[in-house]
Amino acid sequence: MKDLKKAIGYIRVSTVQQANDDKYGIDVQRKEILSYADQHDYSIVDWKIDEVSAASDNRPAFDEILYGDITNPPFEAVIVFKNDRVARDTKLYFYYLYTLEKKNIKLLSTKEDFVEGGEFANIYRALLQFVAEQERKNIALRTGKGRSMKAQCGGYAGGRCPYGYKIEHGQLIINDEEKPIVEYVFKRLDEKIPMLTIADEPNDLGYRTRKGTKFQNTSARSIANNKPLYQGMYKYGKEMNWVQGVHEPILKG
Repeated sequence: MKDLKKAIGYIRVSTVQQANDDKYGIDVQRKEILSYADQHDYSIVDWKIDEVSAASDNRPAFDEILYGDITNPPFEAVIVFKNDRVARDTKLYFYYLYTLEKKNIKLLSTKEDFVEGGEFANIYRALLQFVAEQERKNIALRTGKGRSMKAQCGGYAGGRCPYGYKIEHGQLIINDEEKPIVEYVFKRLDEKIPMLTIADEPNDLGYRTRKGTKFQNTSARSIANNKPLYQGMYKYGKEMNWVQGVHEPILKG
């Protein structure tokens, strides 16, 4: 019986939803990696799985491979479904490749087939990563434009949900538990009460922040600085102007 080389199977999915997706899900990637390993005399003796975006360089499972106690021997390769499962940023991909090669561990893909160590191997890899990186940039550009258009029409375009509201079906909806605090802050501001005093008073009334901590000066000031939003206006990002929002205002009249 032929001795099989030991390898690690690495899987990355961007979201929990993608983990179960038929096209890119965990089971599909696992099946492809196992098939590739069987055809090339590898035995997958360990699996590493990350659920993070391709744009993120914070990958706990992959970091275990790069910086943990994984060495050759016993592991001779890391096998992935596609190279963009490792990274879509070209520089980041080659950094990972270089780090693994220093450990004498190969980085193999089930979909991008080329002769390992061949004259054009690195050129081919660079081309594939460049295409993947451009795709990521185009997706980000389209997403950014979509959010900008939505914000210009007054609709919630993502980001941190303002205090006093919650998100339902992609819309800002008044949070009945937080609404009294917003009203209280502006009532006391109209009465010319100092901000430090306003920040302390909700704590005395038993209110807490979303994280369950006491209100601070910065918490009250953040609410105060968002007055146009509580009056029914909306803007997304620092570069945009306030526009009429589609959400229900907390401050009326």
